[in-house]
Amino acid sequence: MNMLMERLSLSKPVVQAPMAGGLATPQLAAAVSNQGGLGGLASGYLTPEELKRQIEETKKLTEAPFQVNLFIPEKRETVSDEQLAAWQKKLPLSQPLAPMSTEEEDWSDFYEKIDIIFKANLSVCSFTFGLPPLDAVKKLKGRNCCLIGTAVSVEEAILLEERGMDFIVVQGSEAGGHRGAFLPTKGEGSVGLMALIPQVTDHVSIPVIAAGGIFDKRGVKAAFALGAEGVQLGTSFLTCKESGASPLYKQKLLEAIETDTRLTKLFSGKPARGIVNQWMKDRQNDEQDTLPYPYQNTLTKSMRKKAQLEKNPDNMSLWCGQGVRAAARETTVKELFEQLIPATVI
Repeated sequence: MNMLMERLSLSKPVVQAPMAGGLATPQLAAAVSNQGGLGGLASGYLTPEELKRQIEETKKLTEAPFQVNLFIPEKRETVSDEQLAAWQKKLPLSQPLAPMSTEEEDWSDFYEKIDIIFKANLSVCSFTFGLPPLDAVKKLKGRNCCLIGTAVSVEEAILLEERGMDFIVVQGSEAGGHRGAFLPTKGEGSVGLMALIPQVTDHVSIPVIAAGGIFDKRGVKAAFALGAEGVQLGTSFLTCKESGASPLYKQKLLEAIETDTRLTKLFSGKPARGIVNQWMKDRQNDEQDTLPYPYQNTLTKSMRKKAQLEKNPDNMSLWCGQGVRAAARETTVKELFEQLIPATVI
């Protein structure tokens, strides 16, 4: 048994990615935790009240540990009314801009969710898009809450260790959904997992959890051989019956192959990997002119919502990783775990 499994009382070194936007349901989180892994809820895009309800529901479904993930609020860039108007004209569904929170409101939301996690006495909390504030780290550690940060580079991993994280998810470029990056880079910020794991483990002393392109026993064994003590999966859990992915989303995942995805900022203003669809093709030349998060994300929200209702995959954000070809059919969490865990790593 390694440090990750021992600290979190896991029987399997598998972490379910806490995917935002309704994908990580209490049913999915509980099913993963009940199989001996670490299930997760995503607080991103949830109100504090919604997060509290999801925590309560998950606790009814499992007595095992599960995590809640928080987005670190970022400093807002300035966007002009002219820039907003120009992008609104490019949308297939042009509506007035939805209400957008301020940076101060985002931090208020963050601390309210920290308080919810603290009062719920959860044993694990993870962070994406930056370094959690020291006061939040101190508060949660006062309840012996295990903290997990997300890094896409050695430099980010070092800063997360210095900030007091207990574990670090190292996210390779193969991973689906949003990149967890928070530091600027001179070159490409997307490093493959095989190159990233050993370089990070050479520079930090806390355990590493590998994320990106892992979908079977071979990937788990490879991650452990490179120095990881756990693996985090997202795409593979999306096609489980317990996930919150819509039937259409699951169908597109089951049809996709590894060359069908790419990184894009078109939906949210942040780089994220998903299946290439018509919206991404039509606006490919606008990729470098996307508005920063959360402006782009708010602008495209009505388009994505309508696409869901109309079952139109051309305008949906179909996040997934490069291991998507492995998703051959809808499974249960239990069936997926049977495909994942080689006896040599337990």
